[in-house]
Amino acid sequence: MDLDLSNDANHPLAERFRGFIRDGAFPCLGAKSAVGRDQLRIVIARDINSAWDDLRIYAALRDFTEGYKTDDRLFQSFAVVFADAAVKTEATFEQALWNRVQSLADKDAWHGQTYDNRVSSDPGSPHFSLSFGGEAFFVVGLHPAASRPARRFERPVLVFNLHDQFERLRQEGRYEPLRSKILERDVAVAGSINPMLSRHGETSEARQYSGRAVDEDWTAPFTAPKEAARAL
Repeated sequence: MDLDLSNDANHPLAERFRGFIRDGAFPCLGAKSAVGRDQLRIVIARDINSAWDDLRIYAALRDFTEGYKTDDRLFQSFAVVFADAAVKTEATFEQALWNRVQSLADKDAWHGQTYDNRVSSDPGSPHFSLSFGGEAFFVVGLHPAASRPARRFERPVLVFNLHDQFERLRQEGRYEPLRSKILERDVAVAGSINPMLSRHGETSEARQYSGRAVDEDWTAPFTAPKEAARAL
């Protein structure tokens, strides 16, 4: 597929992804707010299995992070939609997801960015989160082979959500009511609650990123970026 990368917001895939979120059945109210407020930044990339666009994705993610530091309106998100839909299983998507975020984390460390000290860089820690530009992020993966309907989009997608926004919602007493509504909506679509769901600090959020149900002994294929940076 030929990609017009000069204006990702107007790319047909970007519009289809916004339409997917706008659909009445889509459960995540935070994502709906981001789209409704025109605060979902979308980058269109080529192939989630390739590092081809990693430098471009990283630059855009850093720009998004820097923008949040000067304009911290709630319900801002950053999404990468990959034009190549060649993801056949949840396991292959999971591996591709971790390959991409590892690459981005390594680049962040190489550029001298410090890990957000509000979270842990250890993927086995219940306080783990990814960090880019000094801001912690929770990643949500979507793809055609997802078992959960809310995660099933026509192309692979990585959505980066700022942890700081979750904490602000908690401080305002809005997080738990919003979370409950989203869970109710997800059960209405899927017929059951997502078995991977947990609150930050209970289990490693890494278990939730890809959307695949994993065993208790599963560990994320991720190396803390300071170690990765020393290995480069």
